[in-house]
Amino acid sequence: MKQTTLGDGLTVSAQGLGAMGMSAFYGTTDETEAIATLRHALDLGVTLIDTAEAYGPFENEKLIARALGDRRDEAVLATKFATEFDDAGRPHGLNGRPEYARRAAERSLRHLGTDVIDLFYLHRVDPAVPIEETVGGMADLVRDGLVRHIGLSEVSAATIRRAHAVHPLAAVQSEFSLFSRDLLGNGVLDTLRQLDIGLVAFSPLGRGFLTGGITTVDDLEPGDARRTLPRFQPAAIAENLRVVDQVRRIAAAKDATSAQVALAWVQAQGAVAIPGTRHRSRLDENTAAVDLVLTGDDLTALRRVVTETGVAGERDTEAGLARMHA
Repeated sequence: MKQTTLGDGLTVSAQGLGAMGMSAFYGTTDETEAIATLRHALDLGVTLIDTAEAYGPFENEKLIARALGDRRDEAVLATKFATEFDDAGRPHGLNGRPEYARRAAERSLRHLGTDVIDLFYLHRVDPAVPIEETVGGMADLVRDGLVRHIGLSEVSAATIRRAHAVHPLAAVQSEFSLFSRDLLGNGVLDTLRQLDIGLVAFSPLGRGFLTGGITTVDDLEPGDARRTLPRFQPAAIAENLRVVDQVRRIAAAKDATSAQVALAWVQAQGAVAIPGTRHRSRLDENTAAVDLVLTGDDLTALRRVVTETGVAGERDTEAGLARMHA
């Protein structure tokens, strides 16, 4: 697979793999298939594997350790901290203090079965701790050899600038897709380009909506966390299917799937997408998007689809949105 450089000299595959759903939030999991999918990703040249201590908590990191085994050196492991968890996995609210950054990093190292984290993100900003203090603690982890590169997730342009002044950021991670285009207008994407920081796009398929596989809320298992999101309520689904149908028509003209076109759009904005999947067949479909080129006419058509048709429902709950772009 093609390689690309984020920031701070970090080289990764042009598309990564989000591992969250292999352990949490999206219903029934299958460890055997998840491990096979992770190892297949390496076979395809996908190097960027994304996780977080919150996924489980801890279980996703442990799964990745079991999956990679002696192939650890083939992967660029990214994990995150923010909510303070005790060792039993009980949450205790956001904690951006340097001492918790260290404790979380040391625990993630144990769970991942490695001696260094390639990319360590602050998952969400702790409003009680200045970002300079948090990033200073993360920089100490780089100095001490526990972490190679650092990044932030779901932050504002102003926070990015303050953090980057303390220590170079390799990447900023944010939800970014045809359904979630905030970064195009809130100054974040422009700031990342100015500072030469990479953008890593999570949920680039609209949390699965843009695959075309979700047509009703009943397509989601009873325990699927997406059932709580505004965009996945019945009325919003009905509205948003109009967008999916138009993306599908554009895809058909290019002999591609709607998922591949949605991923190619994210890539065309200069981002590294990390679509999540639990199945090898989906992984094959997603990675094929790396070689899909969208023309100027294609991009114009996609822009018209989402702006004229519109996307119904917020991407997260009110509480979730309050913790983003801090």
